Amino acid sequence: MHGHGLDGRTSGCVVCAAAADEDGWRGTEAGGARLSRGTLLRRGAIAGLALGAAGALSASASAAAPRYAPHAGLGHGRRPLVLEPSWVLVHENGGQQLKRDHHVVVENGAIAAIGEGRRRGRDRRLTAIGELLLPGFISGHTHVAGGTVTRGIIEGGRSFARPLVVADELSDEELDDLTAFNLAELLLGGCTTQLEMALSLKQARSYVRVAERLGTRGYVGGMVPGIHRLFPIWFRGTNDQVLFESEAGTLQEIADNLAFGLAVNGSQDGRILAQPTPHATDTQTPATMQAFAAAAARLGNGIHLHLSQSANETATVQRLWGKRPVEWLDDFGFYDGPLFGAHMSGIDLAGDPPILRDKGATYAHCPSAGGAGGGTQPWPEILSQGVNTSIGIDTHSNDYAENLKLAVLYGQARRSLLPPAGPGLPPQTGSPPVAVENPTVWDAVEAATINAAIGLRRDDLGRIEVGAKADLVTVDVTGFLTGTGAVPPEPLNNLLYGHGLAVRTVLTDGRVQVLGGRLVVGSERRIRERGGAAVQAVWDRLADEGFFTPTPR
Repeated sequence: MHGHGLDGRTSGCVVCAAAADEDGWRGTEAGGARLSRGTLLRRGAIAGLALGAAGALSASASAAAPRYAPHAGLGHGRRPLVLEPSWVLVHENGGQQLKRDHHVVVENGAIAAIGEGRRRGRDRRLTAIGELLLPGFISGHTHVAGGTVTRGIIEGGRSFARPLVVADELSDEELDDLTAFNLAELLLGGCTTQLEMALSLKQARSYVRVAERLGTRGYVGGMVPGIHRLFPIWFRGTNDQVLFESEAGTLQEIADNLAFGLAVNGSQDGRILAQPTPHATDTQTPATMQAFAAAAARLGNGIHLHLSQSANETATVQRLWGKRPVEWLDDFGFYDGPLFGAHMSGIDLAGDPPILRDKGATYAHCPSAGGAGGGTQPWPEILSQGVNTSIGIDTHSNDYAENLKLAVLYGQARRSLLPPAGPGLPPQTGSPPVAVENPTVWDAVEAATINAAIGLRRDDLGRIEVGAKADLVTVDVTGFLTGTGAVPPEPLNNLLYGHGLAVRTVLTDGRVQVLGGRLVVGSERRIRERGGAAVQAVWDRLADEGFFTPTPR
């Protein structure tokens, strides 16, 4: 049912993939009304050409380009680009509304117009019959480079700690290859913006380099303490002397990250913004918390941290400083700007959500945290108390479309297991108590888009509205496994059967990065090969260390 066209005359399926140079980073530019096969061949820039609904693929490589050249992508022509899906989720009258058979016009990186039906004229157009057009997904919590080094090897109960430490010891080139694989996956799953708590300053630098090549939007900082210093402090038990002795090193890391943040803040046409990213409250002292607050005031983009991610964190902070983590943040002005707190599995559900709600903080719910089968988080309870919520990737899974679905399914399963308030009554939470909502797909989509943008205090992200950034994603809601072959009457429900393979088109700042389900701002083959080689280097070292002990069957 669906088709993709980037065509000035017809609505036929013409899928033009980006250039595939030897290093995988040169893109093509859609400068004319139609990118013909002859034009692409003359430019030496065909990575894939899909003709007709079957989408037969062919490939060709172009001349080599600099390894770290900025991405070109599609959608750079002077003429507008018109997207024509079957459904659009528009922002209208203060909320999200589904509109059937509307078009969206993208020009100069922003949404220039939204209208009913097909737009007349010879503008370049991208047809998306059978697809749902949504704002680009925003991950409220991400560790990009950590994903694939742990995936598939921790599910049997092994710790994620050692693989993450070893990955940080890769060369810069290997680390960029690892980052590129994971960031490409995020794009293929529809995620255009990441709140990136890189696991070290080294990884934050890698993220910025690769984001420039792939054209993603990111709020980035190096986690402090970084991954090489973290675990003795975090896993210290009751030996708090370890924490106090770490203070000088942590203050130096904060200073180093601030210098980095000031250097990159607002770079890449404003797509890269810097944030302080404390690991968590139980790995900090009052002096380091004050330093984070001062850094946040200079950078101006808020703070992103793990917050009450376990009962142990909450108890430790209460024991040391006499307050729960959510309360302790207020002593240092952490709520003065945007604040994203991830996980919150250990918060006080009676006392903490009202503080978060009244302070305008955002809860980053990560359905796949801990890997597949990693347990549930208190999204239904926190959502029900009016706290702004977002959906984060965390680590291990980069499939945002899948995580959007998991948020609903896990959330509904969690609510069903909460004790009811009384016969025939739903569960309750909070003080005063409120009924725990059953999370819906609307809740998840809003958390993935508009709510995350609200948390960032950005009225130009997370919405399809004239003047907003053209960060957009289309999802096939008619095809096999996700759809029925017909355009559905309630397309958001089909996302509950969806996954990253249903994502067909992704744009950031109006640049097409995924087209026809294929990455078009780099060679998928080369990104996969290089990313796989970096992971293999980590796994080879782990094998030499005896990491791969038998797991339960």
